[in-house]
Amino acid sequence: MNALRIRGGRRLDGEWNIHSAKNAVLPIMAAAILTQDKTTLERCPNLSDIRYMGDILETLGCRVKRSGDVMEIDPAGLCRYEMPDQLSKKIRSSIFLLGPILSRFRKAAVTFPGGCEIGLRPIDLHLSGLRQLGVDVREEGGLILCDGQGMRAGNVHFDYPSVGATENVMMAAVLLRGRTTLHNAAREPEIADLQSFLCRMGARVSGAGTHTIAIEGVNRLHGVHYQPMADRIVAGTLMAAAAATGGTAHLTNVPCGDLCAVFSKLREMGCVITEKENEAILHAPARLNAFHQLQTQPHPGFPTDMQVQMLALAASAKGTSVIVENVFENRFTHAGDLNRMGADVLVNGRTAVVKGVPKLCGARVTARDLRGGAALAIAALGAEGETIIEHAQLIDRGYDHLEDMLCALGADAVRMEMNTQ
Repeated sequence: MNALRIRGGRRLDGEWNIHSAKNAVLPIMAAAILTQDKTTLERCPNLSDIRYMGDILETLGCRVKRSGDVMEIDPAGLCRYEMPDQLSKKIRSSIFLLGPILSRFRKAAVTFPGGCEIGLRPIDLHLSGLRQLGVDVREEGGLILCDGQGMRAGNVHFDYPSVGATENVMMAAVLLRGRTTLHNAAREPEIADLQSFLCRMGARVSGAGTHTIAIEGVNRLHGVHYQPMADRIVAGTLMAAAAATGGTAHLTNVPCGDLCAVFSKLREMGCVITEKENEAILHAPARLNAFHQLQTQPHPGFPTDMQVQMLALAASAKGTSVIVENVFENRFTHAGDLNRMGADVLVNGRTAVVKGVPKLCGARVTARDLRGGAALAIAALGAEGETIIEHAQLIDRGYDHLEDMLCALGADAVRMEMNTQ
């Protein structure tokens, strides 16, 4: 087990270049097996989830090679349609391979995926979408067995605009003869990035970013060089980190257009944000103001992956903030850790009422999931004294050495190995 030690009270002021988004890279890695050619991805962060996805691809017969932040995926040796059980349980995103495997083999055997315990996140929407393409799905012995011999293009309607289900069905449909239309599709920017990647491979996909996506099937795809989009959640997290200290952050390679909801709340709290083409500069006041209310929603609403970071900021803001979590039911698990640091957070179901206190105090706390761990780091930066965040390896699922990013902005943050005995 490892931990982050953060000594608070230092005003952040620095610059950082944002790496490619975990939530864009993972489905693109899955899509790379839709061709037999090599695919090269640039600016890939060194995240545990991405390493696990690479391990799964290698188990299926692919060759995955990394050199710095460049990843090469060679699927020529792909020979298995059964997902490795233990590896698949390590990351939620293993389910992204279901659609591409079906496209290649017309059959698939997968286990239920793992990931952070932030809610049920059922895969029913994935399976429903695939059934609407003619896939026969059944459960047997803890596995999901899919028979795609009858796969065909057609209309797919999602009961909820699920990001993962939208991406999975997109990948399953690109090589089907005819036209497939996805209705009530998710609109997240990572879906538009997947569309861009698929089209570079030779697919014919349009409409990503709207609720209707059209796919005209093609006979084959080819390998490409591609740079996935920048990580909007990492950018938002670093801006929140600077805001917690009354500091400044100059971020480059920022998808500003995808951060409108986050920028709006930070400005409501008193921050001044200057946006350029691919840059954002934040100047924060000495103490933030509370925001009236924040409700998470599918894009273009406020992203659930930034909710807990904003909760951490609200903990020491002037006034009372209300947060309503509409996406995942267990996204307030870090409220108790924040209260241990002196916060005043009351959770009732999917709503949290946060009464800002003048100052948080350092404490020993525990990261319980990826974003919650980052939120505790934000709280620690603005707190008095030293904070130890245990189980910091969970943060590595979405941040490539968060301590290095924070130190580049002027923080006192180090990674520590903890004795578990």
